[in-house]
Amino acid sequence: MSDPARTIRLLLGTGAVLGDGPDAAVPAHYGAPLREQRHLLDGTAVVDLGHLELLEVRGADARSWMTTVTTQQLTGTPVGHSSSLAVLTPQGRVEHMASAVVLEEDALLLVLDPGARAGLRKYLEMMRFAARVELTDRDDLRVLGALSPAAEVLPGLGLPEPVAVWSEPWPQLAPGGVAYGPDPEDPVGAVLTILDGALLEQLPWQPKHLAGMSSWEALRIADHRARWAREVDDRSIPHELDLLRTTVHTTKGCYRGQETVAKVLNLGQPPRRLVMLHLDGSQDLPATPGGEIRLGGSDGKVVGTVSSAALHADQGPIALAVVRRAVPLDADLAVQVAVGDADGEPASVWLDATQEPVVLPRDHGERPVTAKL
Repeated sequence: MSDPARTIRLLLGTGAVLGDGPDAAVPAHYGAPLREQRHLLDGTAVVDLGHLELLEVRGADARSWMTTVTTQQLTGTPVGHSSSLAVLTPQGRVEHMASAVVLEEDALLLVLDPGARAGLRKYLEMMRFAARVELTDRDDLRVLGALSPAAEVLPGLGLPEPVAVWSEPWPQLAPGGVAYGPDPEDPVGAVLTILDGALLEQLPWQPKHLAGMSSWEALRIADHRARWAREVDDRSIPHELDLLRTTVHTTKGCYRGQETVAKVLNLGQPPRRLVMLHLDGSQDLPATPGGEIRLGGSDGKVVGTVSSAALHADQGPIALAVVRRAVPLDADLAVQVAVGDADGEPASVWLDATQEPVVLPRDHGERPVTAKL
């Protein structure tokens, strides 16, 4: 994993408040989270994603081999090409996810959530056999997130030349992609700029240049984008999280777990589905990952769990959650929030919530939308 001390060096003196969970090594905000989010939306600030882990795959067989062992078609893609990929179990469950960019004709760079690199690297090393590839942890590099390449967001800061820039035209279907639900409203996308970490830390950073991770997460949630560290569990299949849209190429040929992907796509329905929740903000209580979701109220049946939550500058409190497929799209839901009572002991408060569908149940009359090739 990335060194936490290295991760926060850029932020000394900026009043950073560190996050929690998988984002504990980077700031959640710098004292004004909604203002920072506005700056991010306006294209005048970047987010320090120095906790993300990078893995380089280099060698004559790099792209053809990665096409074989992952869900993505990488053979023949041009230098600079960005994509998302996954590794599935033999049963078709999501095991690993990464953002990939073609560095050179014989090299790929993978960007992963904190704590994800070791497991993916172990799998890739087991699958290498006679392939002409080498795997290298790139802890010398650092990631900045924004809605445009970092040099365009902060043109006067003197940022070094990027090693790579990753971006996808989200929510547009990638080649071989299939959409399991509607496009999000007013998507903003995401751009990852990967630079030399040592050079980055030497620049004259100011608080106005930076937005916190809470801002980045709010925009991701509003864009309906699932994240490995938040939405994926040991039961997740790609259809539940709308990963067939950009991460799973459905026509490229064989890969591990392909049988399940094809079977559910052509004959079945995923047992669960991702939704975005609009939460009651009148009580000024934030939802947190892990909170129960109940149908009809706090006394109702448990139908899902909150996976990500944030306060959006325009939409208010929002969350992503994985719920049972059969939950009606117009159902009233209650979301559990843990708070302290008068004696300091944890107690539960329930917030009303409505759904914005990310993945639609097939029996709702919608069919998956396939990319036109």
